[in-house]
Amino acid sequence: MSVAKKEYKRITVKTLVDMKANGEKISMLTAYDYTMAKIVDGSGVDVILVGDSASNVMAGHETTLPITLDQMIYHASSVVRAVERALVVVDLPFGSYQSDPKEALRSAIRIMKESGGHAVKLEGGKEVKESIKRILNAGIPVMGHLGLTPQSIYKFGTYTVRAKEEQEAIQLKQDALMLEKAGCFAIVLEKIPAKLAKEVAKSVSIPIIGIGAGNGVDGQVLVLHDMIGMTHEFHPRFLRRYMNLYEDMTSSISQYVDDVKTEDFPNDDEQY
Repeated sequence: MSVAKKEYKRITVKTLVDMKANGEKISMLTAYDYTMAKIVDGSGVDVILVGDSASNVMAGHETTLPITLDQMIYHASSVVRAVERALVVVDLPFGSYQSDPKEALRSAIRIMKESGGHAVKLEGGKEVKESIKRILNAGIPVMGHLGLTPQSIYKFGTYTVRAKEEQEAIQLKQDALMLEKAGCFAIVLEKIPAKLAKEVAKSVSIPIIGIGAGNGVDGQVLVLHDMIGMTHEFHPRFLRRYMNLYEDMTSSISQYVDDVKTEDFPNDDEQY
């Protein structure tokens, strides 16, 4: 049964918890720059994730690992300047929190102070518990991330579905409960069986946002450039393309080139 969409002037971490309690699904998309963020925010998306996927989408790297803290702050500050309604969550990049809780806190503080973001997200379960606690103790909201954690891709060796085996599924459920108890306001579950994701969503009071985790969770997130069809090479099962912007842009740019070459552009009406 669908739930009526409530109007929110500004989305906060408390808003998301209330949305889960009220049965209202949460929409979340990535953005990495001012122009795109303004469009996404104006379209009514609840959460904008400044994802370390910028490493792939914006910089062309094979993985999310190369992006730096300075680069994440640059992208996040561009997004924050555009946003009036959505909650802006910023990924802590690889290497900025794993080794030392004090380093994790320093990284989170830099993101909050220098970008103006509203919360941070980091990957992992019990192994990053102390880092999460340190960040939360400083008053910085934290979103967790379990399942397929792209920063650990070289450990996994593949982007395949996680937690299909019983032991890993048990660990994921335990980690989700731990993240809730530690004080995370929400958790992203990436590429895990839909049945397991639904179980996790029912077991915790905080929102569970899925990407490739079925429809039994509290909300969904996609990478914007995938969803609007700019990154046309990427075809995972969980992705629904709402546009084919790659073809539209290619066609338009080709037409522009032809118009310039044939001196059709600019015409008399397009000159001073």
